[in-house]
Amino acid sequence: MPVGILWPVEGNYEQSARMDAQLAATRPMSKRLWAVLVKHKLAMQAAVLAATGKPKAPVAALVRKVRSGDPGNVEAQAARRYWSLLFGDEFRRDQSGDGINAMLNYGYTVLRAATARAVIAAGLHPGIGLQHSNAQNPMRLVDDLMEPFRPVIDLTVYELSAGDSSDLDPGTKRTLVHALYRDMSTPAGRTPLSNCLTRLAVSLAQVLQGIGTSLDLPAADLSSAGGESAANALGVQAHVDDRDVRPPGGRGKGS
Repeated sequence: MPVGILWPVEGNYEQSARMDAQLAATRPMSKRLWAVLVKHKLAMQAAVLAATGKPKAPVAALVRKVRSGDPGNVEAQAARRYWSLLFGDEFRRDQSGDGINAMLNYGYTVLRAATARAVIAAGLHPGIGLQHSNAQNPMRLVDDLMEPFRPVIDLTVYELSAGDSSDLDPGTKRTLVHALYRDMSTPAGRTPLSNCLTRLAVSLAQVLQGIGTSLDLPAADLSSAGGESAANALGVQAHVDDRDVRPPGGRGKGS
């Protein structure tokens, strides 16, 4: 957990305007953005299952059930199916556990740090979230934006455990850090996950400012052979309705 941030205040000329846009974002807009992130997380989970030879249908079937703000908590429903399919019926997600759980915890910590860097670099405030709202959490937006990328860590841990790595040692830590450089498919070609985090943060800022209408998320394609992405196959869209895009202090499209 970070205890401080060295935050440059010169050079990023968009920073003040983007933080104003965060503060001015309507609740309906935040809920729509959260739904996009949840849908992509589920699509990525389905892609992980497909890449590991597991049935993806139980998770994939839930993608279209996600509504604005995910009021039915479809994300949690998918998680229950996903973990048992990926690691077996006996597996339970435990943040204080060892073995697979310890590797997941470490991988998520690495991912969270990388997401925090992307959020700060994009001129956004990490404490102004879309869905996460715990008053004790200074990284609420970071925790929102890392969600679609958690399955990449899950896949890395699965690969480690399949290779008889069950302990969090220096070797597994290096592998989990290297997950940030796993290539992801984007409309502009394949690029490392770390770059995808930056693209997502910048696209969120543009949506909040009313100069963009979609989040820049990679395709949910985690197979070594590539092919049609799970996100495309499941009809996941990163578009945000224009009527919810309102620049701060003004009237957006469809107002």
